[in-house]
Amino acid sequence: MKKERIAANINLLGQFCGRRDLPELSQSALQDTYGFAQADVFVLFGGSVLAGGDVLAAAIRAEVARTYIIVGGAGHTTDGLRQKAAAELPRLVVRGLSEAEIFAAYLKEKHHAAADYLECQSTNCGNNITYLLELLEKKSIDCRSIILCQDATMQARMEATLRKHARADTVIINYAAYRAQTVTEGQQLVFAQEIRGMWELERYISLLMGEIPRLRDDKNGYGPRGKNYLVHVTIPAAVEQAFAELTETYGGLIRKADPLYASKENKGIQ
Repeated sequence: MKKERIAANINLLGQFCGRRDLPELSQSALQDTYGFAQADVFVLFGGSVLAGGDVLAAAIRAEVARTYIIVGGAGHTTDGLRQKAAAELPRLVVRGLSEAEIFAAYLKEKHHAAADYLECQSTNCGNNITYLLELLEKKSIDCRSIILCQDATMQARMEATLRKHARADTVIINYAAYRAQTVTEGQQLVFAQEIRGMWELERYISLLMGEIPRLRDDKNGYGPRGKNYLVHVTIPAAVEQAFAELTETYGGLIRKADPLYASKENKGIQ
C-alpha cells in the first residue's frame, strides 16, 4: 500500500476517534453551539499527552466551565507520560505520581494554573468515568453539562463510556486534547505538526488501531452486545475499511488489553 494511502487511513481513524464538538474553547463557541456560555464541568483525563495540559490551561483562561477536574491514576499510558513529563519538567520527581498529579504539576509549572479537583485512583476508561461520577456526587457538583478532554485516540470511547453511566439528559461535549495529521515525507510517515509530549508515531498508530475493536458492538467489542462497558457506537464503513487496510501493514501493533489495569469491580479489561 502506498504511504499516502496509509497516511490517509491513519488520519481517518484519528478524526473518528479524536472528536471535537467545538471549533475552539471559548464561551462564544459554547453559546453558539449549545446555547450556554459555561459548562458545569471540564475534565481532563490523564491518558493524554502533555498537550492536554495546555488545553486545560486554555479552558481555565477562557472560563468555559465552572469546575475543572483532572482524572487519572496509573494505567497503560502512565509510563509514557512520566517520561515526557520528566523531560519537560526536570525538577519534577515523577516516580510514583499518578497521571492526575503529573498534569497538576505541569499545569502549575507551565501555566500557573490549577484544577479544582484531582481523581488519582482510576486505571482505565471505565473507572475513569465511574470514579469521576463518584467524585462529582461526593463534592455535590451539579453536572448537567460536561466537556471531556482525553487523548485523541481514546476520546470516542471516553464519551461512549460516560453515556452509559451518566444521566440521559447530560450534555456531553467532546474536545480531544490534540488533532494529529500524518503526512508522507520522502518514504517516511511523519506528523505534520509538533504536539507537546506526543507519542512516537508507532505508538500513536497502535493506540488508534486498538480502539476500533473496542468500539465495535459485537461479541468481542465493548458495546452492549459484547462486554457492555459502553453504549452502542456506530462505526462508519469508511473507518472500518481504513482499519482493515491498515491491519495489512500494522496488524501486529493493535494494542491488546492489559489485565494489570482491569477494573476490580467487574474484572473488565480496558
